[in-house]
Amino acid sequence: MVAGGRGSPPAAAEAVEELTRLYRELPPRPTVEEVEAAAAVLASADAEEAARLEEVAREEAAGRVEGVSGELLAVLREARRNAVRLRALQQRKEAAHVVELERRFKVFDDLIQRASRVVSSFSGDAGGGSPGDGGAGVDSVDLEMEVRKKEAAVVAAAAAAEMERGSKGLAALGLESKPISSLRRDLSGVSDMEKLSLIQVASLIESSAKKGTTELNLRGKLVDQIEWLPVSLGKLQDVTELDLSENRIMALPSTIGSLRYLTKLDLHSNQLINLPDTFGELSNLIDLDLHANQLKSLPSSFGNLMSLANLDLSSNMLKALPDCLGKLTNLRRLIVETNELEELPYTIGSCTSLVELRLDFNQLKALPEAIGKLEKLEILTLHYNRIKGLPTTVGSLSRLRELDVSFNEVEVIPENICLATSLVKLNLSRNFADLRALPRSIGNLEMLEELDISSNQIRVLPDSFRCLSRLRVFHADETPLDLPPRDVVKLGAQAVVQYMIDMNAARGRGTNQKKTDRRSFWAWLFSLFGCCKKDQELGLVPV
Repeated sequence: MVAGGRGSPPAAAEAVEELTRLYRELPPRPTVEEVEAAAAVLASADAEEAARLEEVAREEAAGRVEGVSGELLAVLREARRNAVRLRALQQRKEAAHVVELERRFKVFDDLIQRASRVVSSFSGDAGGGSPGDGGAGVDSVDLEMEVRKKEAAVVAAAAAAEMERGSKGLAALGLESKPISSLRRDLSGVSDMEKLSLIQVASLIESSAKKGTTELNLRGKLVDQIEWLPVSLGKLQDVTELDLSENRIMALPSTIGSLRYLTKLDLHSNQLINLPDTFGELSNLIDLDLHANQLKSLPSSFGNLMSLANLDLSSNMLKALPDCLGKLTNLRRLIVETNELEELPYTIGSCTSLVELRLDFNQLKALPEAIGKLEKLEILTLHYNRIKGLPTTVGSLSRLRELDVSFNEVEVIPENICLATSLVKLNLSRNFADLRALPRSIGNLEMLEELDISSNQIRVLPDSFRCLSRLRVFHADETPLDLPPRDVVKLGAQAVVQYMIDMNAARGRGTNQKKTDRRSFWAWLFSLFGCCKKDQELGLVPV
């Protein structure tokens, strides 16, 4: 390539052509977003591996397991650690490939830059003209050589620029770019059946962050192997609605607290065991769905979610709710069905905006008296618990429209409940041998439309039942009612109400007749007594 200290232009052009051929044979270069995503995945994988290994270490510190030999237990623990490392290796695999690919491209960048400088020096040496003509002109050979040099310099410069830009400028070299099939594609067009790998999720996060995306829906779109999300999730600072539901996520990165504009977060149907302490930094969150996870507790920072209005914690493993729940003064809807709750915090009374409270399928034995402070409460369901009685403060729930205490151990319904005159639906069924009577003042519930007393031991309906003029549905299956008779109950709610009206009217007539008969008897007695006295005075009867 070099003769007499000067480069051979045709040879230089050939060298540049070979460089171009070599570049054509390279795999496509990842984009900046993909490289950043890969770096985020590697950082997250390291943190997740460390956390998992720490968890295994805590389990080991807990001591031996009865019935398992020391050697077998050691093997089991080592297997757990190895499984953690293998999963982390698998998660790193694709990201590490992208990072290594970018590193190799940077090496190629340097080589192309060096080639560009060499070719440029050829052009500089040839720029002074021919000595034979004093610089006044250039012969055809020299002109052709000059043109070739310039062409070679242009090609080399274009190749260098292309290497700096990645694969986006391949058209300048007449080459076609093929994106990395596993990464670069229009993720917004992913079909419902397609699943994203961890690095694809990270890449999507990077691109969404740069676009200022406000809504991101990844419901059921993550491959099953993804158990955590990259720390780059915190870059989605413009997102207001995020749906990560129906995946298999076990942990959220602490950076989720950076999503300060988030108002709606759906995480239902995952495998979350806990929430990071930074979760409480989501100060604008209004709707939060965490149902169908494996949560055993909530962080103390949870009370900082002051804007929260709708919270679904159903189908978890919660045994208690934190006292800080009382700070959620804007909470309107709280669903905690299907957990392991044994009691409610007294601070529940501070959630004065609550309209709906669902506590079905728990282990509750009682409600705190503070429940009566929920003056806006309209729906309270306690189906399938272990409650033996309701607090007397339930009568303070003036807006309560629906109350369900079925499948409990309720023995007495307090008379105060009849002060909750907005009740429309009341379910007292299946307290079995415990509940034997309805409140005597139940007739005060003039708005009541549905009443279920099935599978109880109630035998007589109170007289005030006749006042339930709006009652449309009445169930008393498996309840041994004597009054009214079973035949009347089968005719429906209004037939029962009418029967109670007629019975009370008949009872009233009977009472009046007795009073009349009693007055007649005494009049007769007094007249008889009067006659006897007069006869005695006249000497007609012996004294």
